[in-house]
Formats: sequence, C-alpha cells, structure tokens
Amino acid sequence: MFGPISGGKSAAFLVTLAMLAGCGGGTVSRDAPLDSLSAEEIYQRAELELEKEDEEEAARYFSEVERLYPYSDWAKRALIMQAFAYHRDRDYESARSAAQRYLDFYPMEEDAAYAQYLLALSYYDQIDDVGRDQGLTFQALQALRAVIENYPDSEYARSAVLKFDLAFDHLAAKEMEIGRYYLKRKHYPAAINRFRVVVEEFQTTTHTPEALHRLVEAYLSLGLEDEARTAGAILGYNYRSTEWYQDSYALLTGRGLTLEAAGDNWLTTVYRQVIRGEWL
Repeated sequence: MFGPISGGKSAAFLVTLAMLAGCGGGTVSRDAPLDSLSAEEIYQRAELELEKEDEEEAARYFSEVERLYPYSDWAKRALIMQAFAYHRDRDYESARSAAQRYLDFYPMEEDAAYAQYLLALSYYDQIDDVGRDQGLTFQALQALRAVIENYPDSEYARSAVLKFDLAFDHLAAKEMEIGRYYLKRKHYPAAINRFRVVVEEFQTTTHTPEALHRLVEAYLSLGLEDEARTAGAILGYNYRSTEWYQDSYALLTGRGLTLEAAGDNWLTTVYRQVIRGEWL
C-alpha cells in the first residue's frame, strides 16, 4: 500500500507505473488546458504531484481525469488514486467520498478491497484519544469489519483485524474513563453501569480485569458484598496474575470476605459462563 499504510502497493498504482514507464518519458506543458490533454497525460500530472508530496494538487488532477473521461479505464484508476491522495493529505471526508464512489462503481474490481480499506482508515486514523466522539470509532469498526468479511483473502484483511481489535479496545477505554470519573465522585450506580458494559460487551479487551476490580470497589462501597465477592471470584478465575486481582483480594479479605460467587445477580451469571468456558 501507499504512504501511511503498511504492506504492498495498490494494484492500480503498480499498473500505472508500468504503463507510464513505457510512455517514452515525454513531458506535458503545465500551461496546456486540461481539456486538451488525454486522460493518460492528466493522470501523469497527478502522479508527478504525488511524487512532490502535493497531495491536494494530485487529488485535483485525479478528479479531473474522472470528470473529463468518466467511463475510461484511466478514470477508474484515477478514482482509487484520488481516494489515496486525499487520505494521505488527511482530508478524510473527501477520501471517504472517493473510496465509496469506487465501491459503488467498481465493486468487483481488484482494488475494491483497497477502496474499502481506505474507507475504514479514513475513520480509524481520526481515533486519536479516548476523549473524542465515539461515533467515529463505531464507524471505523463497521468499515473494518467490511474489509474482514468481504475481502478475507486480500492483503488488507490482516491489518484490518489488528485495527479492529485496537478500535474495540478504544471503546472499552472510553467506558473505563467515564466509570472512573463516576467512581471517584462516589456516584457508584453510574460507575457500576459503565464497568458492567466493559465486562459484558468488551470482555476480550485489556480493560476487563480493571473493570472487575472497580466493580469490587463500587459494590463494597454500596455494601453489596455478594456482588463484590463474585466480581473478585471472576478475577481470580481468569486474571489471577494481574495487579487488579491482588488489589481485589486485599480489599475483600481485609473485610473477612472470600472471593467466590455468591447470591443471584448478573455477575453470578457471568461467573457460571466463565466456569463453562462460554465467556473469556
């Protein structure tokens, strides 16, 4: 792939370079009006702008190929390159638009997988901290899932899986951030609701052990010992080597409580699933 994307280069880009290499190296005057140039000549201008790292100008030339020669093979190649240029220029909205047009017009072409991957990256690359609107994260997850499910044998599938896991972890981090905020201010029911989301919906992320420990803290603060003991039991079953288990063990045993499932609550249901191996 190109630029910020690791891996091999796009098929469209490689084919284009090969064709340009065979053109004889002729130069086109920059003063010539675009509508007097061939699709290949305009495309060549766009490639030169990319080499100079002027992605905005490159995208403009690629779009002109699409506009002036809408049904040509060059227009098809220019459209995927337009999406790439916009993405490298961090114009994510325009990158999404171009990538989506490619998918709409050429869903069966080889570069459709790359277009879907660029579409996903245009969301994913805007996830830079847990304080941002999580709508982008959900959209990134949906677009990455489309790469994984629709193009499982493509060179982009593995990268999409890794990014999907990171984006999923990002959502859990946001829930944890809000839960800690409520816990610190002794808004225990609100904190419990956030940590419960992590345990039930984001259990495969790195945040689950801490979420269970925070549930122990919150439930003990409310005097709900059965729930606290059960959360501790789940920690002991799956995360005994973590610092969160050690902290929960100290809290519970310090009050003369054991770490075992007790009572009838949502955590005892989770505990039974853990024992049966249906929840990890």
